[in-house]
Amino acid sequence: MASKGKVALITGAGSGVGRGVALAFLKDGYSVVLAGRRKEALEETIRLAGAPAEQALAVSTDVTDPASVKALFAACKERFGRLDVLFNNAGVSAPGLPLEDLTFEQWKAVVDTNLTGPFLCTQEAFRIMKDQNPRGGRIINNGSISAYAPRPNSAPYTATKHAISGLTRSTSLDGRKYDIACGQIDIGNAATDMAAKMAEGVPQADGSIRKEPLMDVAHVANAVLHMASLPLEANVLFMTVMATKMPFVGRG
Repeated sequence: MASKGKVALITGAGSGVGRGVALAFLKDGYSVVLAGRRKEALEETIRLAGAPAEQALAVSTDVTDPASVKALFAACKERFGRLDVLFNNAGVSAPGLPLEDLTFEQWKAVVDTNLTGPFLCTQEAFRIMKDQNPRGGRIINNGSISAYAPRPNSAPYTATKHAISGLTRSTSLDGRKYDIACGQIDIGNAATDMAAKMAEGVPQADGSIRKEPLMDVAHVANAVLHMASLPLEANVLFMTVMATKMPFVGRG
């Protein structure tokens, strides 16, 4: 277990990419704090990993709530004493409606979760990482192919994922003085419950409905684990991991 003694905190760890990454980190020997709205789903992830109780901590968290985020990171520090890796993964999307038909509440829900949430978590990670010994750590943001190219009727999700790229760059710059590295993984069509509809057919830019290829979420988890495994003198600033034949290059 090469990563024994290191501590990772993963948001959205109860399903999908977050669950896959949590399983990979636990298998690699990390102590892991699993955050998400549904504690029972987080505990199921821990059971699936077969990890000993002392290696994992499930914390019910609302990343849109500053007090909830503060409590999450306080629990991490109290239980494990430090934080080496933060994976900002929790995210939601709005209904696939025409831009002009989206409600303010639908827009705000996506912005609060996908952008404000990672910002709040990054702030708390900085506060721990800059004062611990050894100092520093790594923050990895879950971007998306949508950080580069939108799908039809996806303004809230696409806007937040473009914004995450800016947060990644600012975090990378502002973290230098504290030995904090920051990178972003942009994922295309990983086989999760959220992406299952891709295999059935989704709208394309030309108005057609087409099935899209998917890849095993384990490939994403392994990529995040690789990013985290680098020494702090090296950083993957941006990585794109995608189903090889998905319509991204040439989209539209």
